[in-house]
Amino acid sequence: MPLKPFDIPEACHLIEGAWIRGEATIQVTNPSDGSPLTQIARGGKGQVDAAVAAAHVALGSAWGKMTAVERGRILTRIGQAVLEHVETLALVEALDVGKPLKQARADALALARYMEFYGGAADKIHGETIPYQDGYTVYTLREPHGVTGHIIPWNYPMQIIGRSVGAALAMGNACVLKPAEDACLTALAFAAIAMEAGLPSGALNVVTGLGTEAGAALATHPGIQHMSFTGSVRTGELIQSAAAQNVIPVTLELGGKSPQLVFDDADLDRALPFLINAGIQNAGQTCSASSRILVQRGAYDEVRARRGDA
Repeated sequence: MPLKPFDIPEACHLIEGAWIRGEATIQVTNPSDGSPLTQIARGGKGQVDAAVAAAHVALGSAWGKMTAVERGRILTRIGQAVLEHVETLALVEALDVGKPLKQARADALALARYMEFYGGAADKIHGETIPYQDGYTVYTLREPHGVTGHIIPWNYPMQIIGRSVGAALAMGNACVLKPAEDACLTALAFAAIAMEAGLPSGALNVVTGLGTEAGAALATHPGIQHMSFTGSVRTGELIQSAAAQNVIPVTLELGGKSPQLVFDDADLDRALPFLINAGIQNAGQTCSASSRILVQRGAYDEVRARRGDA
C-alpha cells in the first residue's frame, strides 16, 4: 500500500534521515477483511544499534545545538503539516489497524494538537533559583535525558506518538521509536511528515519489527537514557527490569481497570449510552474503557432493567 503523499518506500526503517530497506519483512494485512496491505521491515538488534547511534549523532550536531525556541517552531510546523494530512492519515490508520474512520480522524487531530501543545511548551520549561548561603547561587537546570526509546502499542498509535515522542522532542531529546508491528504505517508517515517540516536527521528514528526482537533490543540497549512504553503489565515488567540493568528512568502506561460510577440521582437517559460507548469504542481496546460499572443500590434495578435499551 503506497503511503501517498508521504513517499515512503515499502519495508523500510527510518534511520538518520534515510529509508533503510529491511533484510527481512513482515506481511501487513487489513484486519477488516484479511487482504494483503503492504510489508514492513522486520528489524532487530542491528537496526536498533544503528538507530541509537544516529540519535547520538543528532544530539552532537544540528538538533542538539538548537534552542528551545527553534525546537518549538519545528514541532509547531509538524503539527500544522499533520493537519494538512488528516484525511490520509485517518485512511491509513483505518486500513492498518481496523479503526473506524471517525476514530482514526480524531486520533490524527489529537496528534496535531500534541505537536502544537509541545511546540508552545518547548521554551516554557524553567528551572528555579533556591535561596542559599551568602555568596552562593543554587539553581535547577532542566536538561534532556539524551537518547530516548519509545515503544508504542497498536490501539492509539498516533495519539501515543504525540504525547510520548512529542514531549521528548520538545525537551531536545533524540528519539528511537519502535511501533507495534500491527500499527506501523502512521508512525512511518508521521516520521516522513516530521522530516518534511524540518526535523533534523537522526532526531527521530523509526525501527519496525516484532516486540521480542526490535522491541527487546531497544529496551535493553545501553545507549538509551530513558524508556517509554505503553502496553501490557507483563511486558512493562520486563522493560522496567531491563531499564534497571542500565540504571535509566522509565515511563510506563500499562493496562488497568476503569470503573464507572452510577449514583442514584444519575440521568440514566444520558448516562447509559455514554457508558456503553465507553466500553465498546475502538473495539473495547482503550486504556480507559468502562470495563466495570458500579451502580449505587437505589439505581441498580433500573440500570439492569434498561441495559438492553442503551
